[in-house]
Amino acid sequence: MRYSVSLFKILQNIEPHIREALIAILEEIEKHREESVTRSEFNELKKIVQELAEAQKRTEEKLKELAEAQKRTEEAQKRTEERLNELAEAQKQTEEALKELAEAQKRTEEAQKRTEEELCKLIKEHRKTRDNLGGLQHTVGYVLEDRAYKGLPPLLERDFGVKLLEPLRRQYIKIGPGKYIEVNIIGCGQRNGKKVWIVGECKSQLKKRHINDFLKNVDRLKKVISEDMILIAVTYQTSPPIQEYIKEKGIKLYFSYEFPLF
Repeated sequence: MRYSVSLFKILQNIEPHIREALIAILEEIEKHREESVTRSEFNELKKIVQELAEAQKRTEEKLKELAEAQKRTEEAQKRTEERLNELAEAQKQTEEALKELAEAQKRTEEAQKRTEEELCKLIKEHRKTRDNLGGLQHTVGYVLEDRAYKGLPPLLERDFGVKLLEPLRRQYIKIGPGKYIEVNIIGCGQRNGKKVWIVGECKSQLKKRHINDFLKNVDRLKKVISEDMILIAVTYQTSPPIQEYIKEKGIKLYFSYEFPLF
C-alpha cells in the first residue's frame, strides 16, 4: 500500500501499537475499496487519523505535566519531611534545654535555701554578738558610773564648793503620770547654804548625740526640780570637738583618769 507523505508523517507521531492498528485498517480499506471511494472520504479518514494523533500528543503532554506535578509534589513532600525532622530536632533540643534550666533552677533554689539558712544563722550569731557587746558596753558603763560615784565628791567640792548631802547614784526620775527618765548620775548637795542638784551623763565614749539627749532630759527634770542644777559629764574618752561642744553647753567634763584610786 502506498502512503502520501503527509499521512506518513502523521503515522510517525502515533504510538507504535496504534500506528500498526491504523496501518492494518488502512490496508484492509485499501484491499476492499471499490472504485467508487472518493477523495473526500479518504481525506476524512486522514483527518480522523490526524485527530487521533493530536489527541495522543495531548495525552502525552498531560501525562508529562502530571509526571512533573508528581515530581514537584514529591519534592515538596521531601522538603516538608525534612522541615518536620528539623522541627522535631529543635523541639527535642528545646525540651533538653528546658530540662537543664529546670535542673539549674532546682540547684539555684537549693543554693538559695542554704544561703538563707546560713544567713539566718549569721543573723542569730550577730544578734548574740550584739547582745553580748551591748551587755559588755553596759558593764563598762556601769563600772565607769560606779567609779564616778566614788571619785566625783572631792572633785565637786574642789570645783564647785559643793558638799554632797547624799551619795551620788543612777536613778529613774518621775516627770509625770507614768513617765520616767533615766539619769546616770544624780545627787543632792549644798553650796553656800543652798541646796543644789548634781545631774550628770556618763558614757564610755561621749558623742554629740549623748550630750543632746542629756540636755533634753535636763529640760524635763526642770519640771520637777526647782533648785539649781550643776551639769556634769563623765567619760573614758571623747574628741576635742565634743569637748568644746560640752563646754559651750555649760557642762563640766570629767575623765575617768581624774578619779582617785581606792
